[in-house]
Amino acid sequence: MSGPPDSGESDDGGFAVIGVDATEELGEAPLPDARCAPNERIVRIPRNTLVAARNGIPEE
Repeated sequence: MSGPPDSGESDDGGFAVIGVDATEELGEAPLPDARCAPNERIVRIPRNTLVAARNGIPEE
């Protein structure tokens, strides 16, 4: 089953994002000063998903 990407705050205060795994496409160092650790994946989410989620992210 497939649906739109989503995000939410976890119990520990972190955020989980559901999106398309883009690690192989972008490589482990897609940005000049960012690296993907062995236990991490690079996830692509549409801009409208991130913009819509920002209202649900508390300031503190």
